[in-house]
This record gives sequence, C-alpha cells and structure tokens, in this order.
Amino acid sequence: MKMTGDLLKNYDRKDLESILSKNFKEALKEPVFKQLVEKLNCSYEELSKYTTTLEDCAFEYANCLKCKNLLECKNKVEGHAYLPEVKSGKLRFGYKACKFMVKHNKEYAHLKYVYTLQEPKEIERARFSEIDLKDTARLPVITYLTEFIEKYRENKKEKGLYLHGSFGSGKTYLISATFHELAKDKVESAILFWPEYLTDLKASFGTGDFKEKMDKAKKTKLLLIDDIGAENTTAWSRDDVLCPILQYRMEENLPTFFTSNFTIDELENHLAMSTSGYEIVKAKRIIERIKQLTTPLELASKNLRH
Repeated sequence: MKMTGDLLKNYDRKDLESILSKNFKEALKEPVFKQLVEKLNCSYEELSKYTTTLEDCAFEYANCLKCKNLLECKNKVEGHAYLPEVKSGKLRFGYKACKFMVKHNKEYAHLKYVYTLQEPKEIERARFSEIDLKDTARLPVITYLTEFIEKYRENKKEKGLYLHGSFGSGKTYLISATFHELAKDKVESAILFWPEYLTDLKASFGTGDFKEKMDKAKKTKLLLIDDIGAENTTAWSRDDVLCPILQYRMEENLPTFFTSNFTIDELENHLAMSTSGYEIVKAKRIIERIKQLTTPLELASKNLRH
C-alpha cells in the first residue's frame, strides 16, 4: 500500500506502522518474497518500510531462479535483477548482474578491442572455436586464417584476405572470428560494413567525426572492409575514401581483409562504373592496392543463414 501527501495526515505514526507491518506480513506468505528477505541482515522495521519495492525485487528474483541462460531472461534489464542490499542497517536497491551475465562479460571482455559498424549480433560474438569444420570446402580459408593468427602472434606480418563467395556462406563470420581471437591479445581491429560506413562517413562530412572515422579505417591494426561491391560506386567513395585508406595501410604494412560477392575482376568492373562514367584506370588503381594487401580466396559453401 502506498500513501503520500494529505492521505498520510489521516494516520498517526502507530497506525502507519501497523499498516506497513500488516502489508509486510501479507507479502511474507509468498515463498520467493520470504526467501529473498530472509537473506537480508536487516531489521523488521526497515524491511516493512519497503514492502512494495521488495515485492518488485522478488518478482525479478523469481525469474532468475527459473532462468537457464541469458536468452531466457525475463527481467527489465537483460542479465540483471533489481535487488536489495543492506548498508549500515539501511536497505538500498539497484541492478545486479546475474551469473550468466558475469560469465558473458568475462568471456567477451576482449571484444572492446573490436570496433564494429552495422554488423549483426552473431558477427559480434563470432568465435574461432565454434567454426564448423565439417564442410571441407571451407578448410583452405580456415587454414589460412589459422596460420595468419599464429604468424601475427609471432610478429610475422602476413597478407590479409580477399574472401569472395556466395551470399550467406560465412565470409564475414570467419574473418570476424579471427579478429576476435587476436583481440584476446589486445589487438585492435575494425569490422566495417562498407555500404553503411560510406553513408555514415558522408553524413559526418565537415565535422570532427569525419577525420576520426577515416582514421579508424586507416590506422586500426586489423581492418575488414565487409561486403565491398554492395555499395553504389561514386568517384568520391572510390577515389577520396577507399584509395587513401588502402594507400595508407599498404605503406604502413597493416593487414587488411575484404569480403565480397564479387571476384577481384568483377569488383574492378564494379568500381569502374561510377556516377562519373566508366573509369577503368581509376578502378585498376584500387585493385592493384587490394592485390598487394591480400591473398584472394573463394569460400565455396552453402548458405548458412537458412
């Protein structure tokens, strides 16, 4: 029962304490509520002041008792419960991470070293240990990436990968898993969905964010330009954005990866057809940089998104 303002004036202190005590005793009939408050080293008088709030806590606590993983979380804040604690004999309330969230945060703490732009959740959580090895067509790519990780850890700079193949074959997942593995060694990387990156970059033109976004692509230790070829080619995106990024990374010997539905030859044709006309020389300039930065491989696999 909640009473505020003038309504409280109709009750003296003893009446109010009696009502609060009655409400608390009634709430104690609920097993989960009783289990929760019995864990608190707090006076009866203090507990009875917060019956309604404690009932809210008990509701979330009950959800946690039945929960088996983060996907089943029914609380307002995923992976957290609104719970009481006692400080200097007084009740305080706040959100606490559940055991599943604590485990999750520990397991994925390294992902703070991986910057992603417009990538789905399954890409953010890609793990090398969970890559499916049953599809033998994927093994050359997996082998290359495994060796890349080993050599990078030994400070032996290896070329990145130009990985082309059909839609949904797992290209982005494999390279993302590679970046996540190296993030455990605090290696910073960026995974940029290329069409969205260009849109985001254009929107920031003329602001301080523009240079920051360009530098993110230029200077990060590992870069994945994801789904290149899916964008509408313009002279600006090709000559003023992509070319300087690749030139810088080539000069600094920074590993660069690409995924595309196009082969390199097909990408060359795509980059030549800009809004300014058919510009094959400028497209070739980009392709030469990509070839110097990467080893081309095809990922021949079924569509894993179905």
